[in-house]
Amino acid sequence: MWTFGRKLTVGFALSFALLLVIGTLSYRGVDVLTQTSYQVAHTHAALNHVTALLSAMKDAETAQRGYLLTGDETYLEPYRQATTDLPKLLTELKSLIRDNPAQQSRLNQASQMIDGLLTLHKDRIDMRRGSGEDAAMRLVRMGEGKRRMDELRVVVGQMEDEEEDLLKQRATEVEHAAANVRQAIVWGTLAGAVLVLIAAITLSRALSGQVGSAVRHVQRSSAELQAAANQQAAGARETATSMTEISTTISELLATSRQIAESAQRVVGIAEQTASFARGGDGTLQAARETIAAMRRQIDLVVDHMLDLGRKSQQIGVVLDLVGELAEQTNILAINATIEATVAGDAGRRFSVVADEIRKLADRMTASTKEIRVQIDDVRGAVNTTVMATETGSKAVDAGARQFDDVASTFGRIASLVVTTTEAAREIELSTKQQATAVEQLNVALSNTAQASRETEASSGQTSQTATELAEMSRDLLRLVQAQPA
Repeated sequence: MWTFGRKLTVGFALSFALLLVIGTLSYRGVDVLTQTSYQVAHTHAALNHVTALLSAMKDAETAQRGYLLTGDETYLEPYRQATTDLPKLLTELKSLIRDNPAQQSRLNQASQMIDGLLTLHKDRIDMRRGSGEDAAMRLVRMGEGKRRMDELRVVVGQMEDEEEDLLKQRATEVEHAAANVRQAIVWGTLAGAVLVLIAAITLSRALSGQVGSAVRHVQRSSAELQAAANQQAAGARETATSMTEISTTISELLATSRQIAESAQRVVGIAEQTASFARGGDGTLQAARETIAAMRRQIDLVVDHMLDLGRKSQQIGVVLDLVGELAEQTNILAINATIEATVAGDAGRRFSVVADEIRKLADRMTASTKEIRVQIDDVRGAVNTTVMATETGSKAVDAGARQFDDVASTFGRIASLVVTTTEAAREIELSTKQQATAVEQLNVALSNTAQASRETEASSGQTSQTATELAEMSRDLLRLVQAQPA
């Protein structure tokens, strides 16, 4: 048969195990979300560098064409800037994609193409300076520069597609991890609530049943003891008034004394067992209080991690704002370039095509930024929901701690009453032993009958009073136990 202490221990052990599982799953989910957020930012940086690389090459090509057409050295400023920026962009991009062998291979290929294009642009610029416009334009009409630039666009487009695929994959990972965290918290909270409810009902019934049974046993014993004491007092009075009935009265009194001694011994055993149960329950409640404190610390830790994830999501939002502003500025520049190309007529037609490509690229950047912002807003919403659910669980743990404090206080009062009951039972046992000795002395020497009768009457009064006090304490203890479930 399971004792009350064992039921209490098992209930809180299951609660602690469930909380540990929820905390572990939540921590792992948050860690996956954090790592995936870092990877998304890393992929965006690589994608921005790829875009900047192609943009710099377009600037260099446009600048050398403008110079070949006009011979104006000011047109070469974007070309010079591109030759300065391209080595830095290639170095940074190589560092960003060092964990992707396929991207590294494409970058090496693109780097060779870029070197070839820059050499071709330099040769045309030198030809324009040395041999004039006609010789330089003959080289342009051959189409070598366009062919190489188209090949570079293909390679860069493959790199952009690779990074876009990585972004989609990592977005899927974020959704999966967030769904796991939500499921762990929702189902874990429901299971914890059901488990706590079942444990509360089971412990309440066990406390009322076991302790209440012991108290009713004490009440029955006290009633028997009081009845025996009344009988003893009546026998003592009869002995004092009539010496003719001494023998019969002594026999009855001896039997009654033995019955009282046996009842007193049972009362002492029951009281000591009740005290042992009370001490065990107090120790178990202390352990439960420590377990609830540990649960509170784990929940606070989960809240701190979720708040940290929210702050990092806000930082990503700031970066997206910068990217959005850059896309808008690029779009404006592309529109201005288109206007200038239109004003220039046929000479600016190719420049208009380049400006249109830049504008389309800016539109794609703006659309990608909006999609990422929607995903980050979803992550923030999930984080806020998780924090609110965790705070609700924390309040439930605090309420449970207060209830266990009340139980501990009740156990303290029960232990005090049991100690008093034990002392009273021992006094009863001692009194009955004294009474039995007196009866035996009466049976040996009739000369001491009167004195023994007075001692018996006095002892019976004390026994009756003690039995009455024991009955009152038993009723008080029973009321405490019956009030416990409320």
